[in-house]
Amino acid sequence: MSSSYSVPKPEDAGGGIVAVANTRSALSNVRAGPGVHYADVGDLLDNSLVVYFPDSKTQSNWVWIEKGGLKGWVYAGFIEFVQAIGANPTTEQPTPYDGKVAVWHWKGSAVAQNTAAEVLQLIKDNAPNVDQIWVKITNGINWMSEYDHSDMAISGAASVDQWVAACRAADIEFHAWCVPKGLNVEKEAAIIVEACTRPGVVSLILDIEPYADYWRGGSSAVRPFMLALRRGLGTRYHIGMSVDPRRQHYNTIFPGEWSPFVDSIHPQTYWNIFRTTPEDALSDVWDIWRGYNKPIIPVLEGSALASEQTEAHTLATQVHGARGVSWWRHGVISQWAGVNMPIDLSSLPIDTGPDIQQNFADEVTIFPTRKGFRSGTYTGQPEFSARQNTWGWDYLYVNTEERTSKVWAEWRDELPQNGLYEIAVFIPNRHATTTRARYKVHGIVGTNTEVVLDINQFRSRNAWVALGVFDLDRHMENAGRVFLNDVTGETDKEIAFDAVRFRRIVNTPTGYSPAPEPRQEQRPTIINGVHVADGYDSPVGTSEQRRAERVWPPGWRDASPFAKLYFIGTPSEAYHTGADLNFGRPYEDRGMACYACASGIVTFAARMGVWGNLLVIRHDPLYQPSGRVIYSRYAHVQNMRVAVGDRVARGQRLCEVGDAFGRFVPHLHFDLSATTLFETRPGNWPKLDYNLLMRNYIDPLEWIRNHRP
Repeated sequence: MSSSYSVPKPEDAGGGIVAVANTRSALSNVRAGPGVHYADVGDLLDNSLVVYFPDSKTQSNWVWIEKGGLKGWVYAGFIEFVQAIGANPTTEQPTPYDGKVAVWHWKGSAVAQNTAAEVLQLIKDNAPNVDQIWVKITNGINWMSEYDHSDMAISGAASVDQWVAACRAADIEFHAWCVPKGLNVEKEAAIIVEACTRPGVVSLILDIEPYADYWRGGSSAVRPFMLALRRGLGTRYHIGMSVDPRRQHYNTIFPGEWSPFVDSIHPQTYWNIFRTTPEDALSDVWDIWRGYNKPIIPVLEGSALASEQTEAHTLATQVHGARGVSWWRHGVISQWAGVNMPIDLSSLPIDTGPDIQQNFADEVTIFPTRKGFRSGTYTGQPEFSARQNTWGWDYLYVNTEERTSKVWAEWRDELPQNGLYEIAVFIPNRHATTTRARYKVHGIVGTNTEVVLDINQFRSRNAWVALGVFDLDRHMENAGRVFLNDVTGETDKEIAFDAVRFRRIVNTPTGYSPAPEPRQEQRPTIINGVHVADGYDSPVGTSEQRRAERVWPPGWRDASPFAKLYFIGTPSEAYHTGADLNFGRPYEDRGMACYACASGIVTFAARMGVWGNLLVIRHDPLYQPSGRVIYSRYAHVQNMRVAVGDRVARGQRLCEVGDAFGRFVPHLHFDLSATTLFETRPGNWPKLDYNLLMRNYIDPLEWIRNHRP
């Protein structure tokens, strides 16, 4: 049992240094004193921004750190402290985004608010450190009012003035962005100039991407378009360019032609869409675009989980030296911790979090052909085709229609409580090639109209995509009803009708407190409306054995311990990510029960390649709403009793030990991740990439031993 007393920061600790903590593992324990026998008071994640005090280092290599409300001792032997760049001087030309945090706004008909003032107030309430809003003004030769039928749509100079006035009242800067097409450069430039020359419009960002409905003028249209813009705006007016930053798209947008006319680059750093991590996505951005010799102001993924937001912000500003960041986009941000982080963190002490933290409480998932889903045709003929996606359930698909709908579908089920809900749709990896799936959300508190979201299914494969965050009253007619038909304006694409997920958002106070001592009686499982985990148990063994001190019950052994090489000298040689649990003699454990190691929500339950049946649980925050969220994975199993979206309790029977349909000798592959890796890549296998292993996986034996109920 850990010591209950603490050792405060030494009086001779000296000055602190703002640094990025590169931990050797996914997380490092912060303790009440300089040693493992002191109480665990919190976790320091890889790539966290901290203040550390090098003069406090003990002979045993423990050092004092501070991160907002978390203060204590960490073992420096497992951490590299890289001094943060912060607000250091730069030789680059200044931009209007220096030291600023921005949020993009697409269109009013895609959000639940009715006015610009309501949009700005929501942002200020959740992220008071946001300085700018970037509002879409035009699409090709048209004002946004051609595509946005809300009262806040930009339809000309007068509506720009209304937005600017609302921004001034909220103390937020107004910046314009647009999607030029290059098919009528003089007309496009004229309406952009009309908008950007209104008083209070600080800058312009051009969205240039290599996809349909973006720039279509080729390389030859770039110069005349930009000359027309510069004639109207002048050479000192700041124009930025937002791009898909991936290497394969670099030359497709003609970067050399744009270079003489643009002043900054805004790479769309969407790590989840790119199937990578914030760290790798940002490294790629700077590797590819550093040579463009323009200030890089990254566009970060606002729909990401809070831990990924804060990591991305820290890496962008404190490692790569971004002087500003923006977040795509208002309407899909359900967690605000990273969005609210300021840019200049040069003063001490730092506090990188808001006063509240967002957690997901209740969760409802509606699958095609199951409860809550309805569909039909307007032709009287069976138009839908069906297929099972790689996440284990059936979905429907049809060819898209240009104008007249043939099919429709809706998702509507009873919600557990009133409140704010993030609504997301699943996009399968096949038969989803449309770029304009028009989802409509009904029954939103405070508005009598539907919210219409155009989702590019082709860009988001095998992933959940957020439609937005909506205030829903379960007693309202059609509360949260989602509707979709096949009309996209395209004739040669396919549109998929897959699952819809509702996750209720609960705001809770932030702050760190010591973890409870083991064996505390009757720990709560719900605090302030948030489900919390009361501890972790072994996933195997009888109920009595799982309550005992020994983690792996008698008769069970770990054939492949965490981080050990196995299959050495074969093509399958790899570092093991968790534990391979066997009971008795070979094949004796087939069919033995496997249990939830802690409470949580099932995020994946399906057959996946060499894994056989695979099951993933996102566990509830440990002990308290601000506690650590861990993911567990159960592989090679049989007879799965739970499905995606199910809530499970610690000790609930989930499945049985299997053999991956004859591929392996029966055993349970069980591993834990302290990152969001399993959320988007449930089948991840790092093979011989030791750094990937240590950044994402934790030793299940050690974790369970230290966090028993």
